[in-house]
Amino acid sequence: MDTIWKDALWGQFGAAIDMLENAIAACPDDLWSDRSREPVFWYVAFHTLFWLDLYLYGQKEGFTPLEPFGLEELDPARTKPERPYTKDELLDYLRRSRETCRTITGALDDEKAHRPCRFGKGEIPYLERLIYGLRHVQHHTGQLNLLLRQQTNSAPGWVARAAMLHS
Repeated sequence: MDTIWKDALWGQFGAAIDMLENAIAACPDDLWSDRSREPVFWYVAFHTLFWLDLYLYGQKEGFTPLEPFGLEELDPARTKPERPYTKDELLDYLRRSRETCRTITGALDDEKAHRPCRFGKGEIPYLERLIYGLRHVQHHTGQLNLLLRQQTNSAPGWVARAAMLHS
């Protein structure tokens, strides 16, 4: 796979992850686990990171999230974790997932990009799964920024591009 494609994928995927990090970091303590607001901020952040991790892995079979996270997100009943995860736990998950994403996009070749990924009933190439994951991160980051704007009248700004792979 040409470097230009890997750089473009990382530049935009990394920017989406950076925007998610900025939203998590900007969340005030009183909003983090406020159950009077739906969706609950910490849970949207966790949900986003869990699925980022899973989409980077590429399949449900054999997937294990990073500690201390469980597989509740794969439960059809969508039960929430037993306790709210802390901001530090989720920021650590984000940083580790960012490094995984950077490594994967840097090592992506045509064979890996075309590898079939099955989730539920459908099957798509791994490259498309990565792009789907990028869109998922950005979608929920928008939700978090809206919650921040509603609560604090402020939200982090746009990140145009992440640092390049070979810089």
